[in-house]
Amino acid sequence: MSRLGDLGARLYRGEVGFDFVSRRMIWYCVSILITIVAFAGLGIRGLHMGVEFEGGAVFTTPPTEVSVEEAREVAEDVSGSQALVQTLGDDGEMRIQVSGLSTDQSNETRAALAEELGIPTDSLNAEVIGPSWGSQIANQAWQGLGIFLVLVVIYLAIAFEWRMALAALIALIHDLTITVGVYAIVGFEVTPGTVIGLLTILGYSLYDTVVVFDGLKETTRNFTKQTRYTYRELANRSLNGTLVRSINTSVVALLPVGALLFIGGGLLGGGMLNDIALSLFVGLTAGAYSSIMIATPLVADFKSREADIRAQDRKVLAKRAKREEEQRGEAGADEAGDTGAEAAGSEPAAEPADDSGAAPVAAGAGGTRGPRRQPVSRGRGRGRPSGKRR
Repeated sequence: MSRLGDLGARLYRGEVGFDFVSRRMIWYCVSILITIVAFAGLGIRGLHMGVEFEGGAVFTTPPTEVSVEEAREVAEDVSGSQALVQTLGDDGEMRIQVSGLSTDQSNETRAALAEELGIPTDSLNAEVIGPSWGSQIANQAWQGLGIFLVLVVIYLAIAFEWRMALAALIALIHDLTITVGVYAIVGFEVTPGTVIGLLTILGYSLYDTVVVFDGLKETTRNFTKQTRYTYRELANRSLNGTLVRSINTSVVALLPVGALLFIGGGLLGGGMLNDIALSLFVGLTAGAYSSIMIATPLVADFKSREADIRAQDRKVLAKRAKREEEQRGEAGADEAGDTGAEAAGSEPAAEPADDSGAAPVAAGAGGTRGPRRQPVSRGRGRGRPSGKRR
């Protein structure tokens, strides 16, 4: 068995473990700090919505010698709006996206771009997206996200309980907030691919949370019938039992997503690959963190407020204190007995001399007290008739 597998087995049996639940205030503070940074990014920079949501025009150029920076400056000067320019492959083709353009403005911008870039107007492909269609797409995306969250809460409340459903919902909102905040800070464009990535990471985050909650439900099934662990301690044991499994699942999912983000998008200029890969990478990382550090400690906090759970925890702690007191008493008695024995053995008493004038023998010094036993003679009893003596 590998070291990781051996560690997983020891975590599952409770032989080793990390106390996540008792350190929950640390994880809460870290999550709050990250959330504040995410909201600050949203407030300062905001989200760069794509033309699919705001409307506008998308121009695709033929191979050209113009750089990306030059094309962006030309597009912004001509249209008067912010432009997003991406390269398409290595032959010099570019995708120029300008938001908030009507059809007439798009035609004027197309002609001016073709003139500034030195290419024929017919070679510059233009696609116009109306603002009403973009607004409709945005509303449908928000509706889909809301329906997803409602269905998740209903399912978890039926499969587990409402406290776990509430904790899972908080973890999902936590993951969404962090992902959207990173999008705002990095400045990536929000496209339909971003929405697909967000829904995908919610599914992965929910999967990790369900795995952890299933172990928690199984571990605490007979909580009131035992007196060894409190609810928070059982929750922590359950979390350690599924820790290696959750980490392995998250790492295996992050490897191909990282390849898409850093190789496919970063080195090859993947365009929409960046939008999907960034949301997946950030969301999967946040989901693995929240399922371990946030979801289970929240459930433990919610459950510990119940009257029967508090009563059982007090009973467990009282019996534990009683056992510890008994052990301390037994240890003190053993220590006192050992001290008395050492004191008795350190001052040996001398035996008085007998009538024969032999020297006294100290007790415990290797001598024996009382008359010596003589070995039984081997010839004793020989020739005596067998049977009972009359």
